Amino acid sequence: MWRQRVSRPVRRFDSTRGSLDRRAAAVVFAGAVVALVVGCTTPARSASDASVSAGPVSRDPASGGPAPGVGATLVAAGDVACGPDIETTPAQCQQEATAALVERLNPDSVLVLGDTAYETVTPDSLKAYDASWGRFLDRTHAVVGNHEYYGAGADAYWNYFGDRAGGRGDGWYSFDVGGWHVVVLNSECDHVDCDSDGDQGRWLAGDLATHPARCTLAAMHRPRFSSGDEYGDDESVSPLWQALQDAGADVVLNGHEHSYERFAPQRDSGRATAEEGMAEFVVGTGGRDLRGFNDAKPNSEVRWNDSFGVLALTLHPDRYDWRFHATDGADVDQGSAACR
Repeated sequence: MWRQRVSRPVRRFDSTRGSLDRRAAAVVFAGAVVALVVGCTTPARSASDASVSAGPVSRDPASGGPAPGVGATLVAAGDVACGPDIETTPAQCQQEATAALVERLNPDSVLVLGDTAYETVTPDSLKAYDASWGRFLDRTHAVVGNHEYYGAGADAYWNYFGDRAGGRGDGWYSFDVGGWHVVVLNSECDHVDCDSDGDQGRWLAGDLATHPARCTLAAMHRPRFSSGDEYGDDESVSPLWQALQDAGADVVLNGHEHSYERFAPQRDSGRATAEEGMAEFVVGTGGRDLRGFNDAKPNSEVRWNDSFGVLALTLHPDRYDWRFHATDGADVDQGSAACR
């Protein structure tokens, strides 16, 4: 296991990517040798250049979608913007920095994973979201979080996002991107019924049955599993997780904890299994602030809270690639996996 120790106690990096780092080092060394052989040099790339793709996604001029063989791109993060009463510093309110990453990645679809604005989601606090992530509204799908319900309730959220947030008062819906079926759920179980026999549970079962896609992704604000020191695991969403895993879903995206964490595929019981479980990505790094970790939970493979960032997924017909793009250009996490 490769570890990087940092001086700030609440911000640490911890992963199992030693082989990946060794391969990366080998690539850098090989590049240097080639440069010497051909007798030329290339200009150094900035940290931000290293973190994002060099250009826009290749698109089919006829359909406007991804070019054949390229795969659709989806970018996600939650816990994003600060209202006008919160001071902008390098440690908080960095929604403009993460929006710049989204803009340069130029994805086909954007998922905002809840808590779009702080401390409560109001028309006033949403101005900061609109000035940053709002420029991707035409390709954004929204997930409702706990801060959407604070104060006077979630009306401001649904007024802003409209049908891109699902039915008013519900928050569960689905859409397709790049051949993948994407299911968005409402994990605020104090406000909606998360049980399998409730309205959301029955809708979910029916939606999964009528959309038997080869690959399925789900998004909800609260993570079933988390090593974060603010909330940790959330068993209230177990019925939703169980329905997804039993239907063969592949990936679950969450926010809520203000950090990045990736879990190996597992079932609701916590049993690791690539054949029967789902990979979980917690991406609460959209800009509000960053928080710490408790001891690593079983099956946690990467934990990062040293910088803000977004998760980019490239969705192929039978697999997906992922990469976490950090605002400071750090090489945090990337990989590929097949759909179940």
